[in-house]
Amino acid sequence: MPSPDFTPATPALQGCIACYSGAIPALAELGKRLAATRDADALIDLYEQCYPLLEQAMWADGADFHPLLASYQALFREQEALIAQRCKHGQVSDDRHRFILSIPVADRPSHLRACLESIVQVCTLFDYGGHTSGQWDKLQIVVSEDSRDEANIRRHIELVDEYRRKGLQVIHFGLAEQYDLLHALPPQTRERLGTLLTTQPRDRFWLKGQAANRNLSYLKCLQLTEDRRNTLYYLIDSDQSLCVNRQTAAGEEAVYALNYFHAIDKIFRSTDTLMLTGKMVGDPPVSPAVMAANFLDDVTAFFTRLATLSADEACQFHDLPTQPVGDAAYHDMAKLFGFENQPATFPYACRLAGAHDHVACLADFAQRLNAFFFGEHLTRKTGFAYGSGFTQLAPARTVYPGNYIVNYAGLKYVIPFGHLRLRMSGPTAGRLIAAEIGPRFASFNMPNLHRRTTKAGLGDDFRPGVELGEASVDVSNEFERQFFGDLMLFSTEELVKRADVTRPFAQDAIEAVVAQKEAELLALYQQKHDTIAARNRQLDDLVFRAGHWWLQAAEQAPALAHALRQVRAFIDNIDRNFGEQALAWRQIQSAEHRAERKRQIVEALMNYRAERDAWDSLF
Repeated sequence: MPSPDFTPATPALQGCIACYSGAIPALAELGKRLAATRDADALIDLYEQCYPLLEQAMWADGADFHPLLASYQALFREQEALIAQRCKHGQVSDDRHRFILSIPVADRPSHLRACLESIVQVCTLFDYGGHTSGQWDKLQIVVSEDSRDEANIRRHIELVDEYRRKGLQVIHFGLAEQYDLLHALPPQTRERLGTLLTTQPRDRFWLKGQAANRNLSYLKCLQLTEDRRNTLYYLIDSDQSLCVNRQTAAGEEAVYALNYFHAIDKIFRSTDTLMLTGKMVGDPPVSPAVMAANFLDDVTAFFTRLATLSADEACQFHDLPTQPVGDAAYHDMAKLFGFENQPATFPYACRLAGAHDHVACLADFAQRLNAFFFGEHLTRKTGFAYGSGFTQLAPARTVYPGNYIVNYAGLKYVIPFGHLRLRMSGPTAGRLIAAEIGPRFASFNMPNLHRRTTKAGLGDDFRPGVELGEASVDVSNEFERQFFGDLMLFSTEELVKRADVTRPFAQDAIEAVVAQKEAELLALYQQKHDTIAARNRQLDDLVFRAGHWWLQAAEQAPALAHALRQVRAFIDNIDRNFGEQALAWRQIQSAEHRAERKRQIVEALMNYRAERDAWDSLF
């Protein structure tokens, strides 16, 4: 029973029940129970029963979303106040988890700002753990630096200071401190961990790669851990935000509708989960190297429809029929991952507000095209779907490196092979982890919003493997890493079916699987290569050779002429990166280059168990 000083105030809960019990009948029963109890634990539990009722109503079609969301957020803040009051007067401790968040960042100040701002918003709106001290007490954030540009490092440090003043317990884990912490490990251990961490020298300890930087941040997280039993480690990428997107009549909007920390704490307290991964909504999590064919389809569909319309009539690319973008709809080879075929094309939705014509629509569309090479897909962004709720677990097979959580025991399940700098490291790690711990590696429906680009523009963004010129974009490095990342992934996926992941993999078994998957992928990539070439020619003919209205109009409209130059640059960049003379394509076709990459992959898989054993010894 609470002490006599415990006098609960529940205006948000009472208001919610009074306002919504007509539309949500189950709330009326909660209202009766609210009137009958003053027991702190029972009262706090009423909030837990209220949340899923509001969630279902909030995410239903036609819901009055924002008033429901405001009530939902207010309930969490009120519950937090009651928990704090109970702890103060009832001599009961708050045994919920403390979170240490790690945000690896390399030359991305604009992204980092958006990420930190989203954390502040979630803390402000939901107040997990309270902030009576002036800071949110149960959260600590490590910004793990990997930038080469000193100006960007300074901007990151300034952001850390700014958000510390806003109430976040955030620290900057700089390059010098990383190097010193790494070299504090015994030399023999450090040598065995070289490919999981890094062997780069002190004077070049930047751009170590996302996997090495993330793994190094674990060392800092361990240093900050006060209670191993009650700490969760949350890994977030700097280009992700703790919010989701929803479609409205006015277009897409970002909403802070998920109380990540509350739900994650509950999952780890009520299950034996070791590693939990969310997904992402918004921009696709994959390289343009595996989206080019379907993006060309959608761009061609846009120009095909545009050709049937007049230049000066009101824009018709609004209020289009919405078709949900299913899982991996953005991926040219989605069948490899077990996903069914999606519609052939997805329509472009114009983002311009107010009265405007098709010339303005085309100009805005054209200036966005080259963002594709940075991973933005204009027509196949993934939207959030509530489905059966936030916290229902499913067995996972992919680690989303920008959205996963582990407890102390789960720190062992690290993302390996960072020294190879291959893409698909998260899915590859996921196959190994799932084979080892089964359903204790789980996924849940709490994605982050993924934004490949920011309002600052492409020039303010660093993306490994992408080089931005005045009119050209070079993704050859990323394309090469995508092919061999696929080779590593699908070889690993097959290998764990044939061998025990807790024992070293045999070289002959690895080589046989890699050879098989190499042949399969070469055939698939050849097919995709031919498709991209044909569709790029088709787009070129449609835009520049079919005599449509925009060619003549461009002679009198400088803005339209500029837009067509941007479309030309896009078509040229597709050919430059994926055509017959593209560097990455020639590397993939080179038997000598493939042999060296295969040697690296075989060696990495052979050494996996020994490296994991060395890593496990740290815990």
